[in-house]
Amino acid sequence: MNLTLLVLEIVAPVFLLAGIGFCWVKFGFEYRIEFVTKLAMTLSVPCLIFVSLMQTQITPDALAALSLASLAAYGAVSVLAAVLVFCVGLDRRTYLAPLIFGNTGNLGLPLALFAFGEVGLSYAVVVFAVMVIWSFTFGIWLVAGTGSFGKALREPLIWATLLGGLFMWQGWQTPVFATNTLKLLGQMAIPMMLITLGVALARLSSGGIGRALLLSAVKLVLCVTVGWGAAHLFDLDRIGFGVLVLQLATPVAVTSYLLAEKYGADAQAVAGLVVVSTVLSVGALPLLLAAVL
Repeated sequence: MNLTLLVLEIVAPVFLLAGIGFCWVKFGFEYRIEFVTKLAMTLSVPCLIFVSLMQTQITPDALAALSLASLAAYGAVSVLAAVLVFCVGLDRRTYLAPLIFGNTGNLGLPLALFAFGEVGLSYAVVVFAVMVIWSFTFGIWLVAGTGSFGKALREPLIWATLLGGLFMWQGWQTPVFATNTLKLLGQMAIPMMLITLGVALARLSSGGIGRALLLSAVKLVLCVTVGWGAAHLFDLDRIGFGVLVLQLATPVAVTSYLLAEKYGADAQAVAGLVVVSTVLSVGALPLLLAAVL
């Protein structure tokens, strides 16, 4: 009973905030998702990442192990998802990226924070950074036929991760006034991302429910299995283990829909995956969280 209550306390804020965004749109209020997303990814999330790393007590060995485990896990998921798409005869440009990349930002970061505290958030941003680099290179190539490592390096959140890691390694701290300012900016990130997730879901329409449900379930099982295996292979500690598995298990990201829309893939099919996998995660993530706590 105590475990059930603990899991509910962790996941309820995540889905309630997303529900606020969903209802906001359904009530007809304006929400400029492009502006809010740019504000979050350019300013608020990088501040959150930098401060959480600067002030964390993660050991260098644990950080290195998690980074290697994340790289191995995403590499394995990419290969296995590619085999699945080829064997089933699905369109690579439409389905492969959504099967690989989860919503590690909007959903994964808050979940790690509520489940494991500030240390969990620091672990989660490492997995998030690995995913972002992979998605801005290989992920864009899958959908558009071209990718750019340089574009990934121009992302503020990547530099926030590197700079935060440097400060953590050296034991440096920014002046108190600067730290407090960065904290305030970072505190906007999690509620902003969750509300934006709800807004995005409210504006999507699901299509091909049967296929979307099957692929969402396959993605969940595949990613959890790979994450669990990678965590054991690299002998991650309890928090690193839980964060890696949860981050990989997050549902299809809204950005997958935006990329499909931008580069001419089947955006409606991807929208169905986003909606269905997110609904599926409402039941799956609490069960998974109970298993890794």
